[in-house]
Amino acid sequence: MARLKTSEVWRKARKARLAARAAARLDSQTKNKILLSMADYLEQGLAVVLKANAQDVMAARPRLPASLLDRLILNERRVKVMADGLRAVAKLPDPNKRLVERIKRPNRLRIEKITVPLGVIALIYEARPNVTADAAGLCLKAGSAVILRGGSDAARSNQVIVRILRKALRANNAPEDIVQSIETTSRRAVTELLNLRGYVDLLIPRGGAGLIQKVVAESSLPVLETGTGNCHVYVDEYADVRKAVRITVNAKCQRPSVCNAAESLLVHQKIAARFFGALKMDEVLFYACPRARRYLPQARPAREADYAREYLDLAMSVKIVDSLDEAIEHIYRYGTKHTETIVTENKQNAEKFLREIDAAAVMVNASTRFTDGGEFGFGCEIGISTQKLHARGPLGLRELMSYKYLVRGQGQVRA
Repeated sequence: MARLKTSEVWRKARKARLAARAAARLDSQTKNKILLSMADYLEQGLAVVLKANAQDVMAARPRLPASLLDRLILNERRVKVMADGLRAVAKLPDPNKRLVERIKRPNRLRIEKITVPLGVIALIYEARPNVTADAAGLCLKAGSAVILRGGSDAARSNQVIVRILRKALRANNAPEDIVQSIETTSRRAVTELLNLRGYVDLLIPRGGAGLIQKVVAESSLPVLETGTGNCHVYVDEYADVRKAVRITVNAKCQRPSVCNAAESLLVHQKIAARFFGALKMDEVLFYACPRARRYLPQARPAREADYAREYLDLAMSVKIVDSLDEAIEHIYRYGTKHTETIVTENKQNAEKFLREIDAAAVMVNASTRFTDGGEFGFGCEIGISTQKLHARGPLGLRELMSYKYLVRGQGQVRA
């Protein structure tokens, strides 16, 4: 595709390329100072951020279901969480120039493997304005420039947040072009961004399956895929019922519109009567197998496709299984390799689940909602990767780095 070198996307990518060199040279103290300024400016600009967000929410309300609208909404607490995330990143060790490995060869070559910034990272994401601050902060601390292309539903919110973040860069004598935002809502902008080879080093899509599939299929750039989350809770025959109920309710209901919310519930037949007798989730629409509908008479019959759905709402599939092996096979068939959890007091079953389930995060007796950069101690995250190259799970600072080898010799030549 011919690149329009006067377009917004191309101009900002060129600026980001130049700014990336400056970002890589920033020392830890300067980066941390900028991050703290970003946090302070966000809180000081609360009224402006909430005003822009209210306009976005009003425009999107007729189009978006309540669960997806929740992703878009900002309030005082959520803005404070964004600011606190930036402060948490400032406290983390600088990931740049970290010694990974030291090698001494018989020919006396001394080789060091160290971490280095990726360069320019582009992020395409949907209506989650908190991602704007998280991504900018992480990329800055990682020594990279970032190009942000948020969804049209959050356009006003994202523009205000980016202006605030760039203000913090200016105030600390750093190039404001370290943080770039594509403001046009034209779909052509996304197509252009997918083909900026030579300007963008890594592209990260964050959103629904449609967005991710489009980016993976059409991009000429390296893509770090953040996947959809058909996360399972498996209630083992040896589960503590009270614990299982608490985990299931939290995993599904605490925030159903996010990718680490549980979408599927598997229950061992030996504990089904006691578990469903204690489970109170009247607000959830269940799609259940015939055996589960005996305990959930209000449930709709589950079709094959229902077991594979990412609902992002107060809905989930339910199936009763006869064994741990059947639960594992079900997860292999329908899961998306995001987060899977088992509730059990049987150590052998727990270890088997941990060993045999192939997912970015595998848990025992914990809610799927814990698969999160902040909860893992990463400060915040840029997404959850469900692939295996080059990073997997919550994408924090270390996952946003590359590396290089430093080789020191005394005149050696190869025979």
